Parts: sequence; C-alpha cells; structure tokens
Amino acid sequence: MKLDSSHLSYCTNIHPAETWEQTAEVLNTHVLAVRDRLRASGSLEADAPFAIGLRLSAVAARELLRMDNIEWFKQWLQETNTYVFTINGFPYGSFHGTRVKEQVFKPDWTDRARLDYTKDLFKILAAVAKPGTTASVSTLPGSHKTFSAEVEPIRRHLIELALWLEELAVETGIDFHLGLEPEPLGHFENTDETVRFFEFLHGESTDSEILRRRIGVNFDACHFALEYDPAKWALDTLVAAQIRISKIHLSSALALDPRDPGALEAIRAFNEPVYFHQVLLRSGDGNLMRFPDLPDFFGVVEKGTIDPANFEEMRVHFHIPLDAEPALPLKSTRDQTREVLAWRKDHPDLCEHYEIETYTWGVFPEGMQRPVEEQIAGEYRWVMENA
Repeated sequence: MKLDSSHLSYCTNIHPAETWEQTAEVLNTHVLAVRDRLRASGSLEADAPFAIGLRLSAVAARELLRMDNIEWFKQWLQETNTYVFTINGFPYGSFHGTRVKEQVFKPDWTDRARLDYTKDLFKILAAVAKPGTTASVSTLPGSHKTFSAEVEPIRRHLIELALWLEELAVETGIDFHLGLEPEPLGHFENTDETVRFFEFLHGESTDSEILRRRIGVNFDACHFALEYDPAKWALDTLVAAQIRISKIHLSSALALDPRDPGALEAIRAFNEPVYFHQVLLRSGDGNLMRFPDLPDFFGVVEKGTIDPANFEEMRVHFHIPLDAEPALPLKSTRDQTREVLAWRKDHPDLCEHYEIETYTWGVFPEGMQRPVEEQIAGEYRWVMENA
C-alpha cells in the first residue's frame, strides 16, 4: 500500500514458510487476511493495491523461478490486486521452529552461495515488478563479527552484484537496489562502522557511481536503536556519506533500566532458543557493553563479573509490536521509529521502501501474543497514525 509517495508493507518473515508451496499458502491465507482487515477498518481503500514485503528462502526462490510457478504468481498478484516491491533476503534457510541464532548469517557474503541466492531474488523481482518502478532486496551486513570473515571476497561479490544489477536495470527499466542491514555484532553494526564499510566498498573503484545506485543500506530502526544511534542523526549521516537508503524497517526493540531488579527479572521471559537477542548496555559516560545473547548477559551477571546497576540503560534485540508496549517495568524503543517517520516527512524522496518487521510473533512470552493478522493490522494502523 502507499504511504504518501512511498510503499509500505509488512515482511512475511513473520509467517513460517520455507518452500514455495508453503509461501504460496501464506500468501493465500495470512497476507490476504491482513489486507482484508485493513480494508474493513478503512485503512486501505477497497480498490487500492496492497503491497507485499516478501520473504523467500533459497529453496523457495529456486522453486518460484520455475516457469509454471512464476507465471502462477504473476497471475495471482494481478487477480488479488497485490504487488511486490521488496524481498527480505537476510535469512537464507530456515527461520522458524529451529535454532536460528548465528545461522541466519550463513552463508555470508564471502560465500558465492549468498551472491547466487540474492541474484535469484532479483530475478524474481524482475519478473513481477513493473517497469519504471523501484525494487529492493535486503540482506545481512556482509558477515558476523564472530566469523572473522575476510573482507575482500565480500567486496568482490557485492561489486559483481552491483554490475549485474546495473545491466538488469537497463534491460527491464526497473531501479534495483540491495540494502545491507546493519545489526548488532554484524560485520558492521552502527552508523560509524557502516560509513567505514562503504568507504572500503567503494575504495578506488571506477564503478563507484554504479555501486552508489545499486548497493545501499537497509535501515532497521530496532537495530540502530540498539546501538543508541539517534535515528535522524544516523540517517542524515548515511545520506551525507552518499549511501543510498534502500529500505527502512519500522521496528522496535526492548528497553529497560538495568538498575531495576524487577526489570531484569521481567526480561527473562524473552530468553528463548530460536533467535539472537543481543544485549547492549550503556553507562553514564556513554560507553557500551555488548553481549551476543541474553544467556551470555545473565551468565556474567550470575557470576558477578558485571553489576547491571552500573549502567543506565539496557536494550535487547527482541522485536516488539509497534502498537503494543511491553508491560512495565519494560519499555520499547518505538520513539526511534517515530523519529524515523518524522525524518521521512522531511525527506520524502530519500527512501521509497518501508516495511514493518516484527518477526518474533511465534516466540512472544505468554500474554503478549494476539492473532497474527490482528497484530499486523494494528501495527499498520500505528504507522499510519504516526506517519
């Protein structure tokens, strides 16, 4: 759907689906149910096209590219008055019901399998997007810090993709762009590291203009809030560095006062075995301490290695619905998302792609979970009220 001159969707990574058959079932059930809820509430006009933020695994992408499946999908989009402008290409494999954690970063951008998968996603967009439009794929920030990845293969694969996308754009008339998504403990995770990575990516390349057009940043509001980077400052800094804002994830993280024993106890309910829940604590002097996951944080606290009372704030990578604050004494970072939406008003032409991304529905603690379509529709309404 449209958000003024921008496109707004929700990411279907909230729904378990690893094959194309499972993805098609998600489209026919959950996605259309969300669309119909928005129509019924008056948030979406009956004849307005509905945008889909698609998530496809590598298996599903290969299956969709078979001629009969892609033709069926194009027909389905037309019949349902829906369209795809973006694909989440971060999770390559399974994303639900199993231990994901660091596996979501594999294969990373040192591996050609990641490049080939990303090309498949753009081939799908080339088949279903309309000429004269823009189409994006979001992906991981190169690698994960714990992998100690070599940077030259990452750079080489991204340059190859950019040159390939330039040719595909000329051929189809579609403005394709990739968004690298900074995340805590990713190869680059905050504003300063992102700027330095893009300086390295461009280097002395003679293809710098093509790189600027085709490779940008997927700005996840949750992730930058975790880094304590104010949204307006971060976005302005990236733009000043001539980095394209490919897509913006409208998302929110958990926040709490680590000096409050009740808050520390409440956060334990969010310690689950599927996803990474990175922890970043900020002291009074602004210094940050990072932990890869909630168990790592609680482990050092229980050993007495650190005293949480020495920190002023703690933020946890657990996506929280935009329209529903967690129960006190926990809080969220959704003011960061409000700041993103305010920035959008001032800079309507700097990013066209916006996506709601609260994929953690299946692992919410007891008492937080609503019917999934109800939650997603509520998040849409919150965005439109705050846009």
